[in-house]
Amino acid sequence: MPNKKIKIIILGAGGRDFHNFNVCFRNNSAYQVVAFTAAQIPNIEKRIYPPKLAGKFYPRGIPIFPEEDLPKLIKKYEIGEVIFAYSDLSHMEVMRRASLALSSGADFRLLGPSSTMLKSRVPVIAVCAVRTGCGKSPVARKILKILQKNGKKIGVVRHPMPYGNLSSQVSQKFQTFEDLKKYDCTIEEMEEYEPLIANGGVVYAGVDYQKILSKAQKENDLIIWDGGNNDFPFFKPSLFITCLDPHRPGDEISYHPGETNLRMADVVIIGKQGTAGKNSVKQVLDNVKKVNPEALIINARSRIYSDKPNFIKNKIALVIEDGPTITHGKMDSGAGVVFAKNIAKILIDPRPWAKGSIASTFKKYPHIKNCLPATGYGSEQIRELEETINAVPADVVVSATPIDITRFMKINKPVARVFYDFEEIGRPNLKDILKKFKLI
Repeated sequence: MPNKKIKIIILGAGGRDFHNFNVCFRNNSAYQVVAFTAAQIPNIEKRIYPPKLAGKFYPRGIPIFPEEDLPKLIKKYEIGEVIFAYSDLSHMEVMRRASLALSSGADFRLLGPSSTMLKSRVPVIAVCAVRTGCGKSPVARKILKILQKNGKKIGVVRHPMPYGNLSSQVSQKFQTFEDLKKYDCTIEEMEEYEPLIANGGVVYAGVDYQKILSKAQKENDLIIWDGGNNDFPFFKPSLFITCLDPHRPGDEISYHPGETNLRMADVVIIGKQGTAGKNSVKQVLDNVKKVNPEALIINARSRIYSDKPNFIKNKIALVIEDGPTITHGKMDSGAGVVFAKNIAKILIDPRPWAKGSIASTFKKYPHIKNCLPATGYGSEQIRELEETINAVPADVVVSATPIDITRFMKINKPVARVFYDFEEIGRPNLKDILKKFKLI
């Protein structure tokens, strides 16, 4: 009698879950993936992981359900294993999901880097973090600039954000702003891709990272892995950099899989030191020394500035911040609030004017008060965000999201943008590190 397949469910958020399936289960006849579940990101459940991506064992694709359905799915389909595959949850929250799976009759499993990392023929520099919003993006951009000045041809591979039609997002390449329109990108995707493109970078992303890697390593001398949330990289790195945030001291050893990134790091960056307290910086440094004493440490700060500071001065300001950082990253402010609170007359609380899903976001994340997270996981939510911005009775919009929202929204009040750049404090700096690892 043939061995019975192990039935599994993969818990995810439209990224790591698909990668783990592609690498570990798609062609594995010992397992039957009954379903994915979706969390964190709105409106990504009730889809199908398409046959085009699911492979020969799944001619009808694989359904995606809300994570709240997990207990009844385990019982209905006699699930043997639940695979946890998304990021930026506290250790307690991960184990709460484990307890739910175990009590419902299934085993609970995490797949680690050695099981899921793909090997590249060209060097890979991984830029990861211990939490969402630690400042990975400006670090990746600075590394890109250094390598470009040294004559390297660089491909930036971004952690997946496949929130739309999965069949059309198998392997994507972004070289111009027109490519953002071509692939109908969400605000969250544009926030990551647009600044890199503006700096002359070529960005690769999608769903099938074996195909993405094949293309990126063929076209480039070196790959920068630009991580998402606090996930560990999909590619085996030649240099592993992990960013830490002293505004959230202690999180570096209490969130999954951020602590994994801290323990694996060759280099640790303790950023945002210009605005964080000395005791918080010391607490983060002490934790680094406890769990990864061999890591090289870069001290850094963010240089925060505006293109139109006079628009903000003594005005009633609506601040828009990066969505993921403020929502599941659980920060109550970002660069926009830090800059505007010192010169604006008042920062207005946008909650009374929030429309549709934007109002739901505030209910889900009650810590957000004096800023508006730039959530836009689809055309409807982008419209609701635009309506919310226009309804708030502010004198000026202070936009600290990395994209120019006026390119695709009609805003009925002046917009001043706030930017933040990565700056090292002392040595070693990024250039020193790249030389040490023989990457320049």
